[in-house]
Amino acid sequence: MARFLLIHGSCHGAWCWPATIAALARLGHDARAIDLPAHGADRTPSADATLEGYARAIVAALDRPAILVGHSAGGYPVTLAAALAPDRVAGLVYLCAYVPAPGRSMIDLRRAGPRQPLAGVVRADPGGMTYSADPEGARATFYHDCPAPLVARALPRLCPEPIAPQATPLPEGTETPAPARHYILCEDDRTIPPEYQAEMARPFGPAVSRLSSGHSPFFTCPARLARLLDTITAQAPFPRP
Repeated sequence: MARFLLIHGSCHGAWCWPATIAALARLGHDARAIDLPAHGADRTPSADATLEGYARAIVAALDRPAILVGHSAGGYPVTLAAALAPDRVAGLVYLCAYVPAPGRSMIDLRRAGPRQPLAGVVRADPGGMTYSADPEGARATFYHDCPAPLVARALPRLCPEPIAPQATPLPEGTETPAPARHYILCEDDRTIPPEYQAEMARPFGPAVSRLSSGHSPFFTCPARLARLLDTITAQAPFPRP
């Protein structure tokens, strides 16, 4: 049995993970998800959201060691959480996620990508504190291969995304992920180009798996995602908490 804490990406919340949590439970694992500050049911004002605050919210949710699964933008806060509380993080799984680089924010990494599929899809809100995703653009980039009923429920739940945390590099010395780490590359991703995922995952060596999915495998194929996580965490160096 492994223990997982699932961390959402931009504009999402814990609401995107229930099918994956159920699929992991059927495989004998303990999994749960949280809302990062200013997302989902969390009422933190967007103006107060910080990258460190995200990481500390993750650490506060770890009553026992767990494997952190960070989706998309979640790659940054899970990496910082592992640096803040290495005794509570059993490993990291980056799910089509940004892998922090020294001195570079998540927005820096997105802009450095070989293609910009989110151009025109996400736009800064008045005041420049948050950005929001255009629903039709989100349908085409986040959810192009997802079941229509799930997409219809997801689109109204997308929240404004605080910009400051994504414009913040990790503190010096915390960018290197924990030794126990794995990357899941989504081969049909229309949000983070798969070839860019492969570039970010290159330092992981053989600890890279591929999933035939778009950017939201928690909707497209939660059972396959759970089986892949089961396989990954059964392999060294992931400990069983």
